[in-house]
Amino acid sequence: MMQPQDLINIKAVECMGKLHDQLKAIGYLGHPLEVYLVRLLFCLFAEDTGVFAKRQFQEFIENKTRSDGSDLAAQTSQLFYVLNTPLAQRLTNLDEELAAFPYINGKLFAELLPTARFDRTMRETLLSVCALDWSRISPAIFGSIFQSIMSETERRNLGAHYTSEENILKLIKPLFLDALWTEFHKLGNNKAKLNTFHHRLAQLTFFDPACGCGNFLVIAYRELRQLELAILEKVHKKAQLLEIDTLIKLDVNQCYGIELEEFPAQIAQVALWLTDHQMNQQVSAMFGVYFVRIPLKTSATIVHANALQTDWRNVCPHASFIIGNPPFIGKNFRNLQQNADLAKVFTHTPQLPAVKLYKSLDFVCAWHYTATAYMKTHPATQTAFVSTNSIVQGEQVAILWQPLLDAGVYINFAHRTFSWSNEAKNNAAVHVVIIGFSLFSVPSKTLFIYADIKEKPQALSATNINPYLFDAPNVIVNARKNPLCLAAPIMTRGSQATDGGYLLLNQQEKDDLVKSEPQAEQYIQPFLMGDEFINNIPRYCLWLVDCLPSELKKMPEVLKRIEAVKSVRLASSKAATREWANKPMLFTETRQPTQGHYLALPRVSSEHRQYVPVGFLPYTHIVGDKLQIIPDATVYHFGVMTSIMHNAWMRVTCRRLGGSYSYSAKIVYNNFPWPTPTPKQTAIIETAAQSVLNARAQFPNASLADLYDPRTMPLILTKGHIKLDKAVDAAYCYQGGNEDSERVTFLFKCYDSWR
Repeated sequence: MMQPQDLINIKAVECMGKLHDQLKAIGYLGHPLEVYLVRLLFCLFAEDTGVFAKRQFQEFIENKTRSDGSDLAAQTSQLFYVLNTPLAQRLTNLDEELAAFPYINGKLFAELLPTARFDRTMRETLLSVCALDWSRISPAIFGSIFQSIMSETERRNLGAHYTSEENILKLIKPLFLDALWTEFHKLGNNKAKLNTFHHRLAQLTFFDPACGCGNFLVIAYRELRQLELAILEKVHKKAQLLEIDTLIKLDVNQCYGIELEEFPAQIAQVALWLTDHQMNQQVSAMFGVYFVRIPLKTSATIVHANALQTDWRNVCPHASFIIGNPPFIGKNFRNLQQNADLAKVFTHTPQLPAVKLYKSLDFVCAWHYTATAYMKTHPATQTAFVSTNSIVQGEQVAILWQPLLDAGVYINFAHRTFSWSNEAKNNAAVHVVIIGFSLFSVPSKTLFIYADIKEKPQALSATNINPYLFDAPNVIVNARKNPLCLAAPIMTRGSQATDGGYLLLNQQEKDDLVKSEPQAEQYIQPFLMGDEFINNIPRYCLWLVDCLPSELKKMPEVLKRIEAVKSVRLASSKAATREWANKPMLFTETRQPTQGHYLALPRVSSEHRQYVPVGFLPYTHIVGDKLQIIPDATVYHFGVMTSIMHNAWMRVTCRRLGGSYSYSAKIVYNNFPWPTPTPKQTAIIETAAQSVLNARAQFPNASLADLYDPRTMPLILTKGHIKLDKAVDAAYCYQGGNEDSERVTFLFKCYDSWR
């Protein structure tokens, strides 16, 4: 349910977005518009939080500008000039209302902007923005508000930018905040130790190398100031202090950031100032002494630059903690500049070895690599990033984490996959992990595990957190050409047509072809890709392996399709495909078994199923390359492959495609640690596996999708799988619980011993 705080935040977005659109519509664009909005933000916040007098900015607009808005731009330009001018240097005959505004400094109002232009409607919009109570709006969302108003599309999806405080705290609490509060409580009322602790807090530095609008820095700074308040309360017992400013040691200059775009960088700086002011108000309330840092004397170091083309040490010479939420960009969605950035990081980082397969990594991995290089020269620094969960799945684990482990990285805490979302309208949710790491191992490691990715986690102590985010040895599952266990049969992909669709037929096309050329029916076979296999979708192919040229000549409609295949292949940019134009009647890659049955497993399957559908097919059913096949599989192999043990392994080692698993033979199957059952255990597994097949057979009209949908899975099939799972567990001598985490921890140990 949306809270009042969220409602006022969203209202602020809508109002500022309207004003943005009106200014943009008259041609006030780009950098001037961005700076103008940042200045208005400051003024709106200032009049509701004691920087200005209450309603001072609003009344200035109401009293000093015409109702038609014709002079509003000129008056605000004069106001900006005054806010940038020290009191002693101002004109002596300034209008009283202008002269009453304080000197701000901080270079916020220093730049001379082109004069904007307002009309009656725009003036009314600005006044409606003034009417909001900006003291109720968290500076942590300022960046998100203003990032979103720069694009109407982005504004409709605030969740793409708005990082909730709850999610930020998931990172900063285990990274440093919990430990600092624990230390504070242990100090009791010892004033000398509390003062020493206070001094140490003032030496901490926080660096976000993808800071956006500063959300992580804002929350980190605010929470640190809360801890400082607790120290002052203990040391000074709420006494009224005349020189409170000498006791406040923390300031925004402890915060550093890099941001690619100019506007968010400006917002980050202002949001930190405003957070500092909010905390100073709490100091004033605690001690009964007005405390305000106006004019501004210090500021955060927020650099407008490309973080992956910048030496972080030049921005933040000595970071205590590196934090943030670097860009979520998959390997297939990077632009040319991002590809160049990735190449630089993974091939030209002096402190670390080059990574050959970096092109297969998500963009966020570059921040993990660069942070590790930074820590090589600053060994005391600790890092934590939010990342898409793909970096702890599939092929990316070996490519990214093996060199990081070799460099001495330890994972000190981690949140397993959860949904990164908020209460904003139409919010976008992605599946993410949080990983805290450093070049030293902390005494107490914590894994945060989510039974439901949208709910709160359970915190578990861990001995070692590996790159798959399990309490298990630091094993890395690399791509293998053959199964780790020699007794396991070979898995391969189905055949590939490369035909432009001309060798494939749907039900109507098949019926039409057979009607016009009945002799073609003997060369038409059922054809299945993953979707057809799971959902029982009828599809066919022309399988002309044994068709003689003399027979082909009797089928002109088939010949038309073959000629079309030839044209498609000749037009290919790949030489190997063009060569296959000489054999247009055949698939370019044929791996179809020629007798008996074979086991099929879809390469892509929904994550909502407890069991990935696996099943036997006759050799007369041709399978495409979206199915993995095991030609020599027995009922025993089916039993192990469809067991919860194999599925738990799959869920961890697979990479994800949206909400689906993407099964890789080289990574998932070839590294799977098979059990070593006795003949009796093998027979029990075979019997249980046959029971599962028999249960399926009782529902001949149901697809595998129907049978394995958690909502519609028949009870007899569920019972069959429970019996099979117990049989497979017994073959492993597994005595753990039913949770995937326990099974995978066990399997990693098996894998380690197999290696």
